[in-house]
Amino acid sequence: MTTTPVRRSDLPAATAARRTGPVSWYAAARHALDRPLTSYYLLLGASALLLVIGLIMVLSASSVYSFQEHDGDSYAIVKRQLLWVAIGVPCAWVASRLPHGVIRQVSWLGIGVAVVLLALTQTPLGTTVNGNTNWLALGPVQIQPSEIAKLAIVLWAAHVYAQKDRRLGSLHHVLVPVVPVILGMAGLVIIGRDLGTALVLFAIMLALLWVVGAPARLFTIAISVVGVVAIWLASTDPERRDRLTNFVDPFKDYHDAGWQPAHGLYALSSGGWFGQGIGASQQKWGDLPEAHTDFIFAVLGEELGLVGTLLVIALFLTIAYAAIRVARETRDPFVRYLTFGIVVWLIGQMIINVGMVLALLPVIGIPLPLVSYGGSALVPSLVALGLLIGFARREPEAARALAQRRRARSSGLSAGRVPGVGD
Repeated sequence: MTTTPVRRSDLPAATAARRTGPVSWYAAARHALDRPLTSYYLLLGASALLLVIGLIMVLSASSVYSFQEHDGDSYAIVKRQLLWVAIGVPCAWVASRLPHGVIRQVSWLGIGVAVVLLALTQTPLGTTVNGNTNWLALGPVQIQPSEIAKLAIVLWAAHVYAQKDRRLGSLHHVLVPVVPVILGMAGLVIIGRDLGTALVLFAIMLALLWVVGAPARLFTIAISVVGVVAIWLASTDPERRDRLTNFVDPFKDYHDAGWQPAHGLYALSSGGWFGQGIGASQQKWGDLPEAHTDFIFAVLGEELGLVGTLLVIALFLTIAYAAIRVARETRDPFVRYLTFGIVVWLIGQMIINVGMVLALLPVIGIPLPLVSYGGSALVPSLVALGLLIGFARREPEAARALAQRRRARSSGLSAGRVPGVGD
């Protein structure tokens, strides 16, 4: 009796698929990431999802506070946030369509306006909120100029460094005028007692110095000086000193400085893997201060669980990945410097905010971008993301792909895949 050998081609399709599955999935993923519009869609999709999650969480986290403080209206806070979204999204769309030349010209106006607004906080127009005089009352609206300053700084510094791109081998051109201006603006923020935002401005400055190739010894000196100044400022203020000494173990001073971080940990621990469900948070019922602003990540963890928190972090990392792709591929130094500055600003704030909630960092009052309540932070963040999306869609291959799609639509082709687009 003879037997016929079984050939690979005779194996069931499922068996062959199992043998080549990992390779096929890897190849498909690489092909998807190599498409010209990948960065554009990643930035657009991740930003939109974070904005939607933020609105849902602001609605949930602020409902009790709104009911207590706004005559029984549980939707007062989220309605304000929706108004800021209605302002910020069109601004982001306009920013994504602005030519690079216009953006660079506006940067000088932006830095001037930011400096004036920061200075005005120390006049009778300034308003004190939670002990920090970093708000400005403009009629019925209160704005936080330091949030506008973050966008203004990265825009202006990127423009200056792009102009000096061929002269950045000189330390003088690296430092002047960017470093003195940022230090001056950080000083105005510190005068308003907002040490957390000042540290974010320092981080943006150091990141920009790194990307333009400043010498390593400069970072050693800068980090040492900033660290000493920050510790001195924290030690001279009783509230800051308590936060600094108790953040590692918030339960040590549970009824005072540890109250907020301790209840943040309670919220996260009670969320489990999948959370208690949207609207089911217990800590937002008065136990967790700033539940809809600085500690909204704790409410998110309580209601959406570990899965929800990891999703939010993954979306921020997706934005960082797509933006770095844009910075790596561009030949325009302005786009490269601005993109890197925006990534450090937004991702740095995310890391600080999450670190505060997890009691890994002291509580310094930094909101979670796109998720926390507040128009002063939301609108500049949306404009910054609009700029990144505009850079992604102007990449040569992405622009050609979009142009082919527009021609296909105008010529009446089917809505299916257009040959050559996205390959």
